[in-house]
Amino acid sequence: MRSRFKKSAEEETGVDLTPMLDITFIMLIFFIVTTSFVKESGIDVNRPSAATAVKKERANILIAISEVGDIWIQKRRIDLRAVRANIEKLHAENPEGSVVIQSDKGAKTGTLIQVMDQVRLAGVTNVSIAARQQEE
Repeated sequence: MRSRFKKSAEEETGVDLTPMLDITFIMLIFFIVTTSFVKESGIDVNRPSAATAVKKERANILIAISEVGDIWIQKRRIDLRAVRANIEKLHAENPEGSVVIQSDKGAKTGTLIQVMDQVRLAGVTNVSIAARQQEE
């Protein structure tokens, strides 16, 4: 009977790692959920400056319009006719989100207006146009 008792005592000397693994996975899930990812439109835009420009902390959907009129959403060049469908899809993922249009200084105003129109037709009412704050 003594050998039986001795064997179970040896089994008890091991360290149980299950609680530590549980805490590690919970922390990993917490960091994944709370991380905010930087969203990019796909190209660098030379934005015009404005004296009344206000910094917007979080923009969920970014649209860029290049100097030659190319439209970029999520690092992809898209056609004007596809803007509405793309915005509807992105807005469905985050209904509280806003749209920021980054139009290049040399881009045509007509392209900007057409993109804004497509965004509004997609059901988004919170639309902003990006500008740099004017230096005094």
